[in-house]
Amino acid sequence: MKINLITPAKKHSKNGNRTSALRWAGILSDAGHAVEVHTEYDGSACDLMIALHAWRSAKAVDIFTEKHPNKPLIVALGGTDVNSFLQSDPTITLATMEKADALICLHDQIGEALPPHLLNKLHVIYQSARPLESPRKVDEARFDICVVGHLRREKDPLRAALAARLLPDHSKIQVFHLGKAHNNDWARIARREAAENHRYHWRGEVSGDTVRQEFEKTRLMVLSSNQEGGANVISEAIMAGVPVLASNIAGNTGLLGRDYPGLFPLGDQQALADLLYLAETKPQFLSDLENACQSLRPRFLPEREAAAWVRVVNSLQ
Repeated sequence: MKINLITPAKKHSKNGNRTSALRWAGILSDAGHAVEVHTEYDGSACDLMIALHAWRSAKAVDIFTEKHPNKPLIVALGGTDVNSFLQSDPTITLATMEKADALICLHDQIGEALPPHLLNKLHVIYQSARPLESPRKVDEARFDICVVGHLRREKDPLRAALAARLLPDHSKIQVFHLGKAHNNDWARIARREAAENHRYHWRGEVSGDTVRQEFEKTRLMVLSSNQEGGANVISEAIMAGVPVLASNIAGNTGLLGRDYPGLFPLGDQQALADLLYLAETKPQFLSDLENACQSLRPRFLPEREAAAWVRVVNSLQ
């Protein structure tokens, strides 16, 4: 099949949408399909469209369904589709979802937020990641943790830095933040925090290889977002053997489970600080996190994600 994959993320972007789109294109190309990735749809002929993000790709979906009313359409739901636009602009968001022949979601609790009539075409496909190529080597004399994510409101990006301020003076915890500032204001905030907080180090936008290098040495990763659609960085950390501390929101518990031991209340830096210190000082707690993540690894295997995508696409031929 000739597949047109639409993503709102620009060609050279390093954000999650672009990463996901390129990985899906690779999966479907390996399955024998001809896949093109675009940010807009020009109306050209194809056998199937996959639109990433219901609200942001609504224009492309409208053009496709008008020009090719009998061709199948898959819409992959972004976190902001469900957490924001379903409330702020339900007309466009729901219309796009309803035009789809199949809806893809990235964690297993998204269905709880959708109208019941859409659930029969909803498919959960967990995003995958590759394991590290060599064993992790942490420095036992240090306790480095990482935050991997761009600095923007949805990520609550400085929560780990604020938690680190609450740690006892003798703590060895250092926070390394890898991610691009959404705008100049966020860049100024991060620089000021790094200047005032000796435990916080902002590295800016980095490559995927640099993230993997960080995973080789970090003790754990913090994901403090106030909304997520199923962050790929969770699967990346787990497949790298890095335990996770995460805010207790659906986008995280839909990947980790509601009973995952490393959850903290959204926006609660004291609770996060308590978990960080527990991980640093109580080896059994860190081991519990590692074991919980190890048990989740099968759902994030690349072959599982690939098989799920192939099933959905084949069902629409």
